[in-house]
Amino acid sequence: MREAGTAGELALRPSRWPERVTLRDGSEVEIRPVRPSDKQLLRDGFTRLSAESRYRRFLVPMPRLSARLVRYLTEVDHHDHEALGALAVGSGEPIGIARYVRSEEGGEAAEVAVAVVDDWQGRGVATALLTRLADRAHEEGIARFTATCLAGNEEALELVGDLGATRTTAVDSGLVEAQVELPSVDEHNLSHLLRAAAGRRLFFRPLWPRERR
Repeated sequence: MREAGTAGELALRPSRWPERVTLRDGSEVEIRPVRPSDKQLLRDGFTRLSAESRYRRFLVPMPRLSARLVRYLTEVDHHDHEALGALAVGSGEPIGIARYVRSEEGGEAAEVAVAVVDDWQGRGVATALLTRLADRAHEEGIARFTATCLAGNEEALELVGDLGATRTTAVDSGLVEAQVELPSVDEHNLSHLLRAAAGRRLFFRPLWPRERR
């Protein structure tokens, strides 16, 4: 059992969240950690993703979210698995979510994923989410992110090369994985990565529970 007062618990204090962020186009969103009570918000946001956006997010056709997957995506521990959601100021509508999942218990690497509803893509939502997710990762002792994209996504592959990633490897099912050491990513390259994610140019593999064999 983790001791009280850890970074994850401190990060969830009401005084820190929600954080209001002004996007590039002047619109405002609120960012906060995902809660178990957000299940319907998650479903609502999913319905606003096009079939193409769902495929690029999950890398398989995804007509709906199962109850099991919804539980996994909302009932996070904010340490090994963190998720931050963005809500439109005023309406409270769900517009984006970013998450990391630690690759192994006690490890310093985590897989990262981001999704933004279609009518908010390209406005800086992913940038706002990922920069804060990286901060949370540092607080929880994570030193690197792994990002996986479709091998045929040439823009994403060029972006990976610009990052100076520690390692880029081809994996199964036509995917390419890059490891990014968070402390060594300079401001220019990090902002380049985040702008690409906000513009739907970089898409990551799904983060969901693997079936037991």
